[in-house]
Amino acid sequence: MKVAVIVFPGSNCEHDAEFVVREVLGQEAELVWHKDTSLHGADVVLLPGGFAHGDYLRTGAIARFSPVMREVERFARAGAPVIGICNGFQVLLEAGLLPGAMLRNRSLKYQCEQVHVKVEATDTPFTLACSPGQVIRIPIAHGEGNYYAEPDVVDDLERKRQVVFRYCAADGSVSDASNPNGSVHNIAGICSEGRNVVGLMPHPERACELALGSADGLVLFESVLRAVAESSRVAR
Repeated sequence: MKVAVIVFPGSNCEHDAEFVVREVLGQEAELVWHKDTSLHGADVVLLPGGFAHGDYLRTGAIARFSPVMREVERFARAGAPVIGICNGFQVLLEAGLLPGAMLRNRSLKYQCEQVHVKVEATDTPFTLACSPGQVIRIPIAHGEGNYYAEPDVVDDLERKRQVVFRYCAADGSVSDASNPNGSVHNIAGICSEGRNVVGLMPHPERACELALGSADGLVLFESVLRAVAESSRVAR
C-alpha cells in the first residue's frame, strides 16, 4: 500500500501520519506538496492536521484551491480511499467532498485532550476492521471542530449512515456531556455517499502505539490496509 500524505503550508501532522504508515505498518508513504499535480501512484490519500495556509479566511478555505486538490478530487470521485484528519477534514468540507462546515468550539477555546469515539459504521475503507459500536480512545487538538450542517443535511447523513464516528463516554453512551466541542449530534466524523471519503476531527495517527497512551487509532490504518489488499485481489 502506498499512501500520499498531502502537505500544505502550515500542515504539522504529516510526519506523524508518515511515521505510522512507514514504521508501524511497514508500508510506503510519500509526502506530496500542495503545488504538485500528481499523487504518484498512491492507493490512499491522507490529508493531515495542522493549519493549512494559516487557516486564514476559514479553516481549509485556501487549501481547497491548491493544485493538488484537483487530483485529490479526481481520486475521490473514482471511488478511491481518502481520509482527512482534523484540518484535513476541514479541507474536505471546503472542497465539497463532504457536506457541512466547522464552527468554533462552543468553549471558544482550543482543546487538546483524549476523547472517546464510537464507531458507527464499519463499511468504509477506514473502519472495516472495527466492530460495530466499538469505542476507541484518541486525542483531539482543534479550535474549530464544532461540526455543523443544516438539519435536513444532518437528517440525510443519519438516514444514509454517513455518520462514521460519534463522540461518546467510555462506556459508549452518547450525551452532551461527552461532546467536547458542541458538534451537532455528537458527530466526530462522517463519510461521503460513496463511503470512500472519510473525515474526522480526532487524531488516530497520534494513537497508534501504546507508548503514546493509546493504540486505538491503529485500527483505522489497519482497516485501509486491508481494504487496499482486498481491492487488489478483486482487480486481479
